[in-house]
Amino acid sequence: MASNMPYQTTSTDYGIYKLGGGLTEHATLTTIYSSIRDMATIHNSNTACCTIPTVVPKEQYKEKGEYKPYGPYKKAYIVGKPGTGKAIIGVYDIFGYWPQTLQGADILAETLDALVIYPDFFDGQPWDSNNFPPKTDESKQKLQEFFGGIANVAERVKNVGELADQLRADGAKFVGTIGFCWGGKVVIVAAGTGKTDAAVAIHPAFLDVKDAENLKVPIGLFPSKDEPLDEYEKMIKSISTKPFASKNAYKVYSNMSHGWAAARADLDDPENKKDYEDVYGTAVTFYKDVING
Repeated sequence: MASNMPYQTTSTDYGIYKLGGGLTEHATLTTIYSSIRDMATIHNSNTACCTIPTVVPKEQYKEKGEYKPYGPYKKAYIVGKPGTGKAIIGVYDIFGYWPQTLQGADILAETLDALVIYPDFFDGQPWDSNNFPPKTDESKQKLQEFFGGIANVAERVKNVGELADQLRADGAKFVGTIGFCWGGKVVIVAAGTGKTDAAVAIHPAFLDVKDAENLKVPIGLFPSKDEPLDEYEKMIKSISTKPFASKNAYKVYSNMSHGWAAARADLDDPENKKDYEDVYGTAVTFYKDVING
């Protein structure tokens, strides 16, 4: 198991601002996609996921990467070195690009010495943070339509696989993923397709032991106190039987609320800032353990 020791960093180092079994591949993919294709109606047992608002930064974080086209995407946030053979695909939460999320991407790129790409899966149309949590029946219905449309998990899982293929064609030997909330669900499911080499899911939404049963690669699973821990424990039990079990990393951030490492991170809060740094450091350690075998 990868170490859960906190990664030590400082505001000077990385600009940490005080911001508010025997199936063929085809059969396996068919099973995965058919099981989530109809997620137009979302049933989420994590109340916090659907109620905690985003945090507007008190200070403006200056990201180190840049936005440019990549593959089929007109826009992607790209940071890090392209020639290291290591790449990470990031899947943001439903709010899209957010300073706290981009800051995490910058940390990954620098500490892992990797190319980190966060494609704009929502094509400039993330869920409006001003309309969250949805208060009217109309808004709630629109959120369901959002999950059934541009945020359809099955379609985005396919996109992750396509991006992994593109990155390998461009020279990457290792392709990992990282996802938050909704994005956590995407990378967990994508880890069952055989397209990527490792996955990190931070405060993931829609936890389901069936996703764990399909896993083909090591995973770092880091929920908050708000995720359904009974389902998390079932997933850990399933994952512990995998041939790559010794490479997995697990840690429950029992003092953190859902969203603490992405758009809902309040880095003005010392505890949130500490665990934010810890989880990104732990993710880097996990990736390195997988890469080094």
